[in-house]
Parts: sequence; C-alpha cells; structure tokens
Amino acid sequence: MPSREPTPFALIAALLIVAVTVVGGVLLLMAARPAPVIITINPPPPTPTIAPTATPAPLAVYVTGAVNKPGSVVTLPAGSRIQDALAAAGGAAPDADLDRVDLAAMISDGQQIHVYRHGEPAQMVDPSQSSTASDSASTAVVHVNHASLEQLETLPGIGPALAQRIIDYRTANGNFTTLESLTAVSGIGEHTIQLLTGLVAFD
Repeated sequence: MPSREPTPFALIAALLIVAVTVVGGVLLLMAARPAPVIITINPPPPTPTIAPTATPAPLAVYVTGAVNKPGSVVTLPAGSRIQDALAAAGGAAPDADLDRVDLAAMISDGQQIHVYRHGEPAQMVDPSQSSTASDSASTAVVHVNHASLEQLETLPGIGPALAQRIIDYRTANGNFTTLESLTAVSGIGEHTIQLLTGLVAFD
C-alpha cells in the first residue's frame, strides 16, 4: 500500500508539541538557576583620636651651700630629683655633708635646696613664706639675683606672676645691678621701686 502523507493538522500538532517542549525546558533551566548573592562591604570602624597630653612645665630651684656654684637658680624638667639640682649647680663641694641631703627626693618649683657642710649647724630656712597684697614692710633682705620664686613673693608689691618675670629676665639677661635696673622687668614701676627700697640686695 502506498504510504499516506501526513495531514496538515498532524504537522501543526507536531510543531506545537516541539514548541511546548522547548519552552518548558527553557523555563525549567531558568527556575533552576541559583539566586544572585548580594555582597555587603562594611567600612572599618574609625580609629579613635588620641588627645594630646600636656607637657609639664620646667622647675626652677635655688641651690645654696656646699656646691661648686652656690646661689645658682637652675631650671630642670618636671620629675627631677635633688641630685639633679646639685649636678646642675656644678656638683657637690668636697666638704658637702651629703648624709644630710635626700638626693632621691623629688623637687618642686621654686624650692630652695641647701647643702650643708660638715659641721655646719642646721639653719631655719622657710622659703614658703609669702607676702599679702598689702604694702606692709618686710624686715628680711632678699637677694634678687639668687632668690627663689617664693622668696621674691615675700617682697611688697611682688606677686607670683611678677616674681616669675623677674626670674625669667634674670635668666635671660644676667644679674640685676641696682634697684632701678628692676624697672626693665615688665610690671615694675616707680611705685614698686619705692616699696622695695631697703628690702633687696644685688650681690
């Protein structure tokens, strides 16, 4: 028997079946694809800023007695000890009685350090005396070129700030020679000079 030709309807049906199969396969492939991964990059935490620390002010001390440079006003960094002050004043003299000095003691600003000689009697040194704001006269003579901050403050009309300016000027320009030479320090005028008359020395 001769073979029959497929009818147009059969061809259309076959094409539809093939198309549905292809589309279904594509949909299955798309459904099987993994979901995209979202990557989140977090910035590093900020580095804390370290606050600057204050630099301690230097210390000025007055060294007297059995040292190679007695009467020296030396400036030392904060945290220094008495042995550092003695070294800055030229070191201990040969007759210094170092058993009467605590070389390891910490120093404070404006302190007077006295190094006794062997056999020297103890002195009553009180550098912590301070003057009031009044113009009352003082009976103690202050040696301006060697005095500590506290000793300068015992003078009438001399407060802490003015006493520090005297020390700063003395350190930068050398010793004062006369009462009138103190007027080179800012803040000292004729009125202050009158108050200081007879109360200061310049040796």
